Amino acid sequence: MAWKLDKPLYSLADESQNDAAKRVWEGESLGGISEDNNRLPQPVIMLLGLTIITAFMITFPLWGQRPNAAIYSEYVQMMDSPAVQAISGDKAKMEYLVSNAKDASMKPFLERHPLTMDDLRMIKGQVIELKKQGVDLAEYSVVGAKVVLANFEGNMKADGTRQRKQPWWDKGYTIDIFYVIYFCVSVLIVIKRLPHFSWMPDHSVAH
Repeated sequence: MAWKLDKPLYSLADESQNDAAKRVWEGESLGGISEDNNRLPQPVIMLLGLTIITAFMITFPLWGQRPNAAIYSEYVQMMDSPAVQAISGDKAKMEYLVSNAKDASMKPFLERHPLTMDDLRMIKGQVIELKKQGVDLAEYSVVGAKVVLANFEGNMKADGTRQRKQPWWDKGYTIDIFYVIYFCVSVLIVIKRLPHFSWMPDHSVAH
C-alpha cells in the first residue's frame, strides 16, 4: 500500500502498486464485465460542481438559522392584547399574531421557525424578563421551552464582552461544506490509487 505523493493528480500509487492493480484488472474475468480505464468525463465533473453550487445557493438562507428571542418579541407583546384575548381557540389566536405582526424584517425567520400558542406561553415570561433587563434579544436562542444565551462568540462589544449573535456565514451549512470536501477528496484518492487513465487494460488476458 505504498503512497506516491510527488504527483498526486497523476497517481497516488507507486509503480509496483500500479503493476499489481494492472495484473488483477487484466487477470480477472470480472464476471464477463469488460471495464476500461477511461478518465472521468469533464462534463460529469462540471455537472457535479454545478449541482453542489446550486444546492448551496438555494439553501443559503435556510440552513441552520437558529431562532432567537428577538423574532418572537412582537408575538409576546401582542399575545395579551384585548384583540387576541377576544379570539376563541389557540390556533385562531396564533393565526392572528402571524397575520398582524408588523416587523417585516422578522417575517422570514418566523416562517422558518413557526410555533404554537403553547410554545409562546412557555417562553413569554423569559422574553419579558430579558426585555426588562435591556439586553439584546437577538443574542438569546430559543431552545425548546428555554431562552438561553447563544453560544456564539463574535466581535468585541463596547462593554468588553463578545457579541453572541449568529454570524451570517454560520447557518449550519458550513458542516455540509466539510462533508462535500470529504466526499471529493475520498473519490480523488480512490481514482488516483488506480493506474493512470493513459493505460488501458487488455481484456483478452482474462481467464
